[in-house]
Amino acid sequence: MSSVSEVATQNYADPTTVVIDAGHGGFDRGGIQGQRVAEKNMTLDVAQRLKAILSAQGYRVVMTRDSDIFIPLGTRVAIANSYPNAIFVCIHFNSARRWGANGIETYFYSRESLPLASAIHYYVAGGAPTSNRGVRRRGYFVLRRTRIPAVLVECGFLTNPTEAQYALSNGYRQQLAEEIGRGIRERSLVVNTSSANRFAATGTVPLQPFIDQTRVRDPDLSRSKRTSKKSSRSKSSRRKKTPEASDTATKKRTGATKDESSGSTP
Repeated sequence: MSSVSEVATQNYADPTTVVIDAGHGGFDRGGIQGQRVAEKNMTLDVAQRLKAILSAQGYRVVMTRDSDIFIPLGTRVAIANSYPNAIFVCIHFNSARRWGANGIETYFYSRESLPLASAIHYYVAGGAPTSNRGVRRRGYFVLRRTRIPAVLVECGFLTNPTEAQYALSNGYRQQLAEEIGRGIRERSLVVNTSSANRFAATGTVPLQPFIDQTRVRDPDLSRSKRTSKKSSRSKSSRRKKTPEASDTATKKRTGATKDESSGSTP
């Protein structure tokens, strides 16, 4: 497979189907312990708003969940892969142990997904009143197992008081949905630009630079595995830890908690 950095202008036809994945749900509240705003509620609200926007524009919209229920990651991927001419958009909000962590970031894995990630990030980060944490390549389960273009957009930190307040606003969640929808519509307009010029010419969207984190060791993932092993030993019936459970528990804190715990500003 060609290097991700070799991606050029994509001229494939705009898909008619969008699979929207609202992160978490049911017993899986999302975020970290002690977090006041439940991520699962914010993701579902933005997803439902995005569904309404895209449906009104003629897209066929498939929701992995449309209520407060838990859907395993494997099932989410299976739903996405059952629509070959589609794109997959995961909606999440971020969290970190340091309350000052803030900003918008977008994840992708396959090179075919980079134009979609670039377009969505360009509009969401460009329209948000917070910092731009950039586009990141990462092998999250729902990104690496899908066979269609797939992205995961982090719409801000619910552990940051200011961004949590934004998320609680109906107007802000509507804005997020509109910007994500615009990125979906205009992903075919993404073009390569030089690293010195990140501005789009009229009628185009610049291909975003990205941080490749596919080989980054996630300390949170290692800790969760150790915790899981201790817990399983205390039970009479030991169950095998699934990729879905591991990825759900640690799906998004690599770029956030790793950067923030070191005190660095990306």
